[in-house]
Amino acid sequence: MKLSVLMAVAISFMVGTTFAQEGTQHHALKGPIDDNALTWAPSKWGKDDRAGSANHTLNSANIAKALATIKKNKALTIGKHYHSEAPGFGPRKWNMWIPGTPTGGPFGKNALVYHDELVTTQIGQIQTQFDGPGHIGVNTSKGPMFYNGMISWDAYERGAGNQVVGMGPLGVEHVGDLGFVCRLVVLNAVAYRKSQGKLSAAAEMLPVPKQPGDIGIVTADDVQAMVKAQGLKEIGSGDCVALHTGQGNTWGATRYKSMSSEERAAARAIFAEGEPGFGISACKYLASRDIALTMGDTSANDAQPGNEEMGYAVPCHSDMQTRRGIWNMENVDTETLIKAGVQEGAFIWAPLKIIGATGSPGNPMVLY
Repeated sequence: MKLSVLMAVAISFMVGTTFAQEGTQHHALKGPIDDNALTWAPSKWGKDDRAGSANHTLNSANIAKALATIKKNKALTIGKHYHSEAPGFGPRKWNMWIPGTPTGGPFGKNALVYHDELVTTQIGQIQTQFDGPGHIGVNTSKGPMFYNGMISWDAYERGAGNQVVGMGPLGVEHVGDLGFVCRLVVLNAVAYRKSQGKLSAAAEMLPVPKQPGDIGIVTADDVQAMVKAQGLKEIGSGDCVALHTGQGNTWGATRYKSMSSEERAAARAIFAEGEPGFGISACKYLASRDIALTMGDTSANDAQPGNEEMGYAVPCHSDMQTRRGIWNMENVDTETLIKAGVQEGAFIWAPLKIIGATGSPGNPMVLY
């Protein structure tokens, strides 16, 4: 009897919750609203576009420009390690098990055995990660709005019980259909701040910025000054831009596997404090140059908690991704690029075609 009552209450609650969700589908979420975002669509790629800046890959001139940077015929991978002790934003966690040990076998006269893995994680948003069209939006009076004016309520792919099982037209597979082949520009903010006398010679990373003006915030003027100081050609249409702040060195790909659990915990603690990165003026400048991708060695690539204007939540994310469809890749191993002396190269990568996902893991290649 008690079980029946509990089940009835649970069903009633679920039904009520479903009706409540259905009833609020075309309204804003509680909290801040920015209806300026409603004017952002259509994007430069057209009202029906789903790939954003990946469309630059369709331009053969961009591919030729990327390949022209290859001088030594060498290659590097710049993805970080995926592991349970690696840093993750907030509650995000990578968990992996090998079921069965071995998972199957032995089979046949050759006594074959095999292993599989079971992974539970925010697969598009953990360790080296790509932000796809369904990841970042803006709360408006019409509901949460994402790239190209798409309201998420209208986008969701739904499965049994009306549960959301994918982002529909905002899925990362639309970017994955094109991928990225671009000229990579590597901006060394650590070396730049040292050249200004604002960072000690022994420092390995920029400090986490707390307020406007802190040296951990990379502005538009800084970007242009780094390009000039490094003797690089101007950042142009279809380019991909990587920012090296040094914070990612704390769990760099060359050292992570040999780090102790205590050292990994220390890296996670630094990761949780905030991060140096782009100020909003830098992102608007890069958008004006019509770039294809931002990337860096931190969790967001936005300077935080301090930025050029306080009170905004990672403003580069909404201005670049939601507004313009210029995508972002985080926790990239820029340390390997710096150690190899790579300031320019050909970046080649495509997100996994995970239908309806908000993003993708990855291990990009750089040819130089």
